[in-house]
Amino acid sequence: MIVDYEDFKAAIHQMTGINLSDYKERQMKRRIDSLIAKRNFSDYESYVRALKSDKVIYDEFINYITINVSEFYRNPRQWEILEKEIVPMLMKRSNNLKIWSAACSTGEEPYSLVMMMSRFLPLSQIKVLATDIDKEVINKAKFGLYNPKSLESLPREFVLKYFNKEGDFFRIRDEVKRCVDFQSHNLLADRYPDNCDLVVCRNVLIYFTEEAKALIYQKFNNSLRVGGILFVGSTEQIILSSRYYFKSVNTFFYQKEKDV
Repeated sequence: MIVDYEDFKAAIHQMTGINLSDYKERQMKRRIDSLIAKRNFSDYESYVRALKSDKVIYDEFINYITINVSEFYRNPRQWEILEKEIVPMLMKRSNNLKIWSAACSTGEEPYSLVMMMSRFLPLSQIKVLATDIDKEVINKAKFGLYNPKSLESLPREFVLKYFNKEGDFFRIRDEVKRCVDFQSHNLLADRYPDNCDLVVCRNVLIYFTEEAKALIYQKFNNSLRVGGILFVGSTEQIILSSRYYFKSVNTFFYQKEKDV
Protein backbone atom coordinates (compact mmCIF):
# COMPACT_ATOMS: atom_id res chain seq x y z
CA MET A 1 0.00 0.00 0.00
CA ILE A 2 1.43 3.35 -1.07
CA VAL A 3 0.15 5.95 1.37
CA ASP A 4 2.52 8.91 1.19
CA TYR A 5 5.52 10.34 -0.64
CA GLU A 6 7.97 8.19 1.33
CA ASP A 7 6.16 5.04 0.15
CA PHE A 8 6.11 6.46 -3.38
CA LYS A 9 9.88 7.03 -3.32
CA ALA A 10 10.45 3.45 -2.18
CA ALA A 11 8.23 2.10 -4.98
CA ILE A 12 10.04 4.20 -7.61
CA HIS A 13 13.44 3.09 -6.33
CA GLN A 14 12.41 -0.55 -6.58
CA MET A 15 10.90 -0.06 -10.04
CA THR A 16 13.50 2.18 -11.71
CA GLY A 17 16.66 2.17 -9.59
CA ILE A 18 16.30 5.95 -9.19
CA ASN A 19 16.51 7.06 -5.58
CA LEU A 20 14.38 10.19 -5.28
CA SER A 21 15.84 10.80 -1.82
CA ASP A 22 19.03 11.93 -3.58
CA TYR A 23 17.13 14.85 -5.14
CA LYS A 24 16.12 18.04 -3.31
CA GLU A 25 12.79 16.93 -1.88
CA ARG A 26 10.74 20.10 -2.08
CA GLN A 27 11.52 20.65 -5.76
CA MET A 28 11.09 17.03 -6.79
CA LYS A 29 7.89 16.41 -4.82
CA ARG A 30 6.35 19.55 -6.30
CA ARG A 31 7.22 18.40 -9.82
CA ILE A 32 5.84 14.90 -9.27
CA ASP A 33 2.63 16.09 -7.56
CA SER A 34 2.07 18.47 -10.46
CA LEU A 35 2.50 15.67 -13.01
CA ILE A 36 0.16 13.32 -11.11
CA ALA A 37 -2.52 16.02 -10.91
CA LYS A 38 -2.09 16.92 -14.57
CA ARG A 39 -2.70 13.26 -15.51
CA ASN A 40 -5.80 13.11 -13.26
CA PHE A 41 -4.57 10.42 -10.88
CA SER A 42 -6.11 10.59 -7.43
CA ASP A 43 -3.13 9.40 -5.39
CA TYR A 44 0.37 7.88 -5.48
CA GLU A 45 -1.00 4.34 -5.41
CA SER A 46 -3.01 4.68 -8.63
CA TYR A 47 -0.16 6.49 -10.34
CA VAL A 48 2.35 3.74 -9.49
CA ARG A 49 -0.07 1.14 -10.87
CA ALA A 50 -0.21 3.12 -14.11
CA LEU A 51 3.58 3.38 -14.24
CA LYS A 52 3.82 -0.40 -14.01
CA SER A 53 1.27 -1.07 -16.72
CA ASP A 54 1.61 1.76 -19.24
CA LYS A 55 4.95 2.34 -21.00
CA VAL A 56 3.89 5.78 -22.27
CA ILE A 57 3.16 6.99 -18.74
CA TYR A 58 6.37 5.38 -17.46
CA ASP A 59 8.52 7.03 -20.15
CA GLU A 60 6.86 10.39 -19.50
CA PHE A 61 7.63 10.08 -15.80
CA ILE A 62 11.30 9.23 -16.33
CA ASN A 63 11.69 12.09 -18.81
CA TYR A 64 9.93 14.48 -16.41
CA ILE A 65 11.97 13.77 -13.29
CA THR A 66 15.33 13.72 -15.09
CA ILE A 67 15.13 17.41 -15.88
CA ASN A 68 16.25 17.77 -19.51
CA VAL A 69 17.00 21.33 -20.58
CA SER A 70 19.89 21.84 -22.95
CA GLU A 71 21.23 23.84 -25.88
CA PHE A 72 24.37 23.96 -28.00
CA TYR A 73 27.24 26.01 -26.48
CA ARG A 74 25.19 26.86 -23.41
CA ASN A 75 26.98 29.78 -21.70
CA PRO A 76 29.28 30.58 -24.67
CA ARG A 77 31.94 32.33 -22.58
CA GLN A 78 32.61 29.06 -20.76
CA TRP A 79 32.97 27.23 -24.07
CA GLU A 80 35.49 29.86 -25.13
CA ILE A 81 37.54 29.18 -21.99
CA LEU A 82 37.29 25.46 -22.66
CA GLU A 83 38.59 25.90 -26.21
CA LYS A 84 41.23 28.57 -25.63
CA GLU A 85 42.63 27.49 -22.27
CA ILE A 86 41.51 24.09 -21.00
CA VAL A 87 41.79 21.88 -24.10
CA PRO A 88 45.24 23.24 -25.12
CA MET A 89 46.45 22.57 -21.58
CA LEU A 90 45.14 18.99 -21.71
CA MET A 91 46.56 18.38 -25.18
CA LYS A 92 50.06 19.21 -24.02
CA ARG A 93 49.93 15.79 -22.40
CA SER A 94 48.12 13.90 -25.16
CA ASN A 95 46.21 14.51 -28.38
CA ASN A 96 44.07 11.46 -27.63
CA LEU A 97 41.75 12.92 -25.02
CA LYS A 98 39.16 10.76 -23.29
CA ILE A 99 36.07 12.96 -22.93
CA TRP A 100 32.90 12.12 -21.02
CA SER A 101 29.70 14.16 -21.24
CA ALA A 102 27.74 13.06 -18.17
CA ALA A 103 23.98 13.66 -17.94
CA CYS A 104 24.09 14.61 -21.62
CA SER A 105 20.33 15.04 -22.08
CA THR A 106 19.30 15.30 -25.76
CA GLY A 107 22.84 15.49 -27.11
CA GLU A 108 23.56 19.19 -27.51
CA GLU A 109 26.52 19.05 -25.13
CA PRO A 110 28.43 16.06 -26.54
CA TYR A 111 27.84 17.25 -30.11
CA SER A 112 29.12 20.69 -29.08
CA LEU A 113 32.22 19.00 -27.67
CA VAL A 114 32.83 17.18 -30.96
CA MET A 115 32.46 20.37 -32.99
CA MET A 116 34.73 22.33 -30.66
CA MET A 117 37.35 19.56 -30.77
CA SER A 118 37.20 19.62 -34.58
CA ARG A 119 39.21 22.85 -34.34
CA PHE A 120 42.06 20.75 -32.94
CA LEU A 121 41.68 17.35 -34.60
CA PRO A 122 40.02 15.68 -37.59
CA LEU A 123 36.65 14.13 -36.74
CA SER A 124 38.11 10.66 -37.29
CA GLN A 125 40.25 11.18 -34.18
CA ILE A 126 37.50 12.51 -31.90
CA LYS A 127 35.44 10.30 -29.59
CA VAL A 128 33.10 11.49 -26.83
CA LEU A 129 31.31 9.21 -24.38
CA ALA A 130 27.84 10.63 -23.63
CA THR A 131 25.61 9.21 -20.92
CA ASP A 132 22.21 9.89 -19.38
CA ILE A 133 19.82 8.04 -17.08
CA ASP A 134 16.90 8.68 -19.44
CA LYS A 135 16.86 6.28 -22.40
CA GLU A 136 14.25 8.40 -24.18
CA VAL A 137 16.48 11.47 -24.34
CA ILE A 138 19.37 9.29 -25.52
CA ASN A 139 17.16 8.16 -28.41
CA LYS A 140 16.39 11.80 -29.20
CA ALA A 141 20.11 12.58 -29.10
CA LYS A 142 20.87 9.77 -31.53
CA PHE A 143 18.09 11.04 -33.83
CA GLY A 144 19.82 14.43 -33.80
CA LEU A 145 17.03 16.82 -34.87
CA TYR A 146 16.99 20.24 -33.20
CA ASN A 147 14.95 23.43 -33.26
CA PRO A 148 16.62 26.71 -34.28
CA LYS A 149 16.48 28.15 -30.75
CA SER A 150 18.80 25.45 -29.40
CA LEU A 151 21.45 26.52 -31.94
CA GLU A 152 21.40 30.26 -31.17
CA SER A 153 24.68 30.25 -29.20
CA LEU A 154 26.51 27.85 -31.53
CA PRO A 155 29.23 29.43 -33.72
CA ARG A 156 27.77 30.05 -37.16
CA GLU A 157 30.54 28.11 -38.87
CA PHE A 158 29.42 24.94 -37.06
CA VAL A 159 25.77 25.42 -38.04
CA LEU A 160 26.78 25.70 -41.69
CA LYS A 161 29.32 22.89 -41.60
CA TYR A 162 27.71 20.24 -39.42
CA PHE A 163 23.92 20.57 -39.84
CA ASN A 164 21.39 19.95 -42.60
CA LYS A 165 18.23 22.07 -42.67
CA GLU A 166 15.06 19.97 -42.60
CA GLY A 167 11.97 22.17 -42.76
CA ASP A 168 12.00 24.33 -39.65
CA PHE A 169 14.58 22.11 -37.93
CA PHE A 170 18.27 21.27 -38.15
CA ARG A 171 19.67 17.73 -38.23
CA ILE A 172 23.22 17.10 -37.12
CA ARG A 173 25.28 15.33 -39.74
CA ASP A 174 26.29 11.70 -39.45
CA GLU A 175 30.01 12.46 -39.36
CA VAL A 176 29.45 14.24 -36.02
CA LYS A 177 27.08 11.54 -34.73
CA ARG A 178 29.72 8.89 -35.35
CA CYS A 179 32.04 10.65 -32.89
CA VAL A 180 29.66 10.15 -29.95
CA ASP A 181 29.03 6.92 -28.07
CA PHE A 182 25.69 7.25 -26.24
CA GLN A 183 25.08 4.99 -23.24
CA SER A 184 22.59 4.74 -20.38
CA HIS A 185 24.10 5.65 -17.00
CA ASN A 186 22.91 6.48 -13.48
CA LEU A 187 25.31 8.93 -11.80
CA LEU A 188 24.43 7.66 -8.34
CA ALA A 189 24.32 3.92 -8.94
CA ASP A 190 26.49 2.92 -11.90
CA ARG A 191 30.24 2.47 -12.33
CA TYR A 192 32.01 5.49 -13.78
CA PRO A 193 34.39 5.34 -16.75
CA ASP A 194 38.01 5.72 -15.79
CA ASN A 195 41.12 7.53 -17.06
CA CYS A 196 39.12 10.49 -18.39
CA ASP A 197 40.92 13.68 -19.34
CA LEU A 198 37.78 15.84 -19.38
CA VAL A 199 34.44 15.26 -17.66
CA VAL A 200 31.63 17.65 -18.52
CA CYS A 201 28.61 17.57 -16.19
CA ARG A 202 26.60 20.77 -16.28
CA ASN A 203 23.29 21.99 -14.91
CA VAL A 204 22.20 18.73 -13.29
CA LEU A 205 23.92 18.62 -9.89
CA ILE A 206 21.83 21.57 -8.67
CA TYR A 207 18.91 19.16 -8.32
CA PHE A 208 20.75 16.77 -5.97
CA THR A 209 21.12 16.90 -2.20
CA GLU A 210 24.45 17.94 -0.73
CA GLU A 211 25.16 14.33 0.28
CA ALA A 212 24.50 13.07 -3.24
CA LYS A 213 26.67 15.80 -4.76
CA ALA A 214 29.56 14.92 -2.43
CA LEU A 215 29.38 11.30 -3.57
CA ILE A 216 29.30 12.34 -7.23
CA TYR A 217 32.30 14.66 -6.84
CA GLN A 218 34.27 11.80 -5.29
CA LYS A 219 33.30 9.55 -8.18
CA PHE A 220 34.28 12.20 -10.72
CA ASN A 221 37.66 12.44 -9.02
CA ASN A 222 38.09 8.68 -9.40
CA SER A 223 36.98 8.89 -13.02
CA LEU A 224 39.62 11.46 -13.99
CA ARG A 225 43.33 11.10 -14.54
CA VAL A 226 45.49 13.26 -12.28
CA GLY A 227 45.53 16.63 -14.01
CA GLY A 228 42.18 15.98 -15.70
CA ILE A 229 39.41 18.58 -15.70
CA LEU A 230 35.83 18.60 -14.41
CA PHE A 231 33.65 21.21 -16.14
CA VAL A 232 30.44 22.11 -14.25
CA GLY A 233 27.46 24.39 -14.85
CA SER A 234 27.01 28.09 -14.16
CA THR A 235 25.18 27.55 -10.87
CA GLU A 236 27.34 24.67 -9.69
CA GLN A 237 30.61 26.04 -8.35
CA ILE A 238 32.14 23.49 -5.97
CA ILE A 239 32.48 24.94 -2.48
CA LEU A 240 35.73 23.80 -0.85
CA SER A 241 36.73 21.79 -3.92
CA SER A 242 39.95 20.76 -2.16
CA ARG A 243 37.86 18.31 -0.09
CA TYR A 244 37.57 16.26 -3.27
CA TYR A 245 41.19 16.94 -4.32
CA PHE A 246 40.20 19.38 -7.03
CA LYS A 247 41.64 22.85 -7.52
CA SER A 248 39.88 25.62 -9.41
CA VAL A 249 41.78 26.54 -12.59
CA ASN A 250 39.03 28.86 -13.84
CA THR A 251 35.44 29.56 -12.90
CA PHE A 252 33.51 26.28 -13.36
CA PHE A 253 36.67 24.31 -14.26
CA TYR A 254 38.31 22.06 -11.65
CA GLN A 255 41.54 20.10 -12.03
CA LYS A 256 42.13 16.81 -10.26
CA GLU A 257 45.21 17.06 -8.03
CA LYS A 258 45.30 13.48 -6.70
CA ASP A 259 43.11 10.46 -6.03
CA VAL A 260 40.50 10.67 -3.28
